[in-house]
Amino acid sequence: MSLVRLRTFMEVYRQGSISSASRMLNLTQPAVSQHIAGLEVAVGRPLFERLATGVVPTSAGDELALDIGDKLDSAEAALASARARSMDVAGVLQFVGHADFIAEVLTGQLLPLLKAGIKVRMHTGDGVFITNMLVEGHCDLGISAHPVLDSRLKSEKIMTNRVLPVASPAVAKRIMDAPDFAAAITEEPMLAYNLELSLIDNWIVKNKLKGKQLVPAVVSQDLRAQRKLLIQGFGWSVVPEFLCAKQIKNNELVEIPSPVGTCEVHYYLIWAPSALRQVRVAHARQTLLQGLREYR
Repeated sequence: MSLVRLRTFMEVYRQGSISSASRMLNLTQPAVSQHIAGLEVAVGRPLFERLATGVVPTSAGDELALDIGDKLDSAEAALASARARSMDVAGVLQFVGHADFIAEVLTGQLLPLLKAGIKVRMHTGDGVFITNMLVEGHCDLGISAHPVLDSRLKSEKIMTNRVLPVASPAVAKRIMDAPDFAAAITEEPMLAYNLELSLIDNWIVKNKLKGKQLVPAVVSQDLRAQRKLLIQGFGWSVVPEFLCAKQIKNNELVEIPSPVGTCEVHYYLIWAPSALRQVRVAHARQTLLQGLREYR
């Protein structure tokens, strides 16, 4: 039972489509079909049911994927890392993530990759965009604050950060001195990542401040833009600690005391398993995992 056939099987299983798997593997559709047919002969049972819209795994297919999926990914990642230690990893790495995280955290971890001759191309967007860029093969690695739900992708948590309600000293004092905290904070302009109030909504619910419908005065998917407005004395927001710790230390921003407590946000390094077959991507993944785990 060849490793190549097992790779092909896992890609078809994850993609739910022979045509999609062929694109990810850079193989022709007939070649992918032949690999699956050969594997079915070796197993002695059909692995997929062919439909007009793609393929659906049989019970035998599910069992095989469960048995080999993670093991195959780990073996291929280990082989790629071993090759990286003795091969030239130079080339282009396509990376996608949240703009503020890339600027404030990721760029500090890129020097080892750049010194190894890897050229980095960075793309920014929200969680849906990040997932799509990875699934469609436009990017090799990504970082998102959203857990991975797509079975075609793998992820590992690399950082947990508190999210803090912050404002300029003057705005924070006005809120904290008010007799009714909930009324005072809702009367101040609010800055948000999106209209769904990502980050903010969890803090509001945890602190039992849900009241009238909150409409942000500013929406920006780059929280550094919000930070600048906050420092200038406009409104309040809830942002990850890595984006406000320095400003709090310098008294440019003040943490608004939470009546109940603060929340956390988790960041994940994400990749498509097939991408790790490239030595450059496997090397970059391992380097970033190590560096980001140590980031404080």
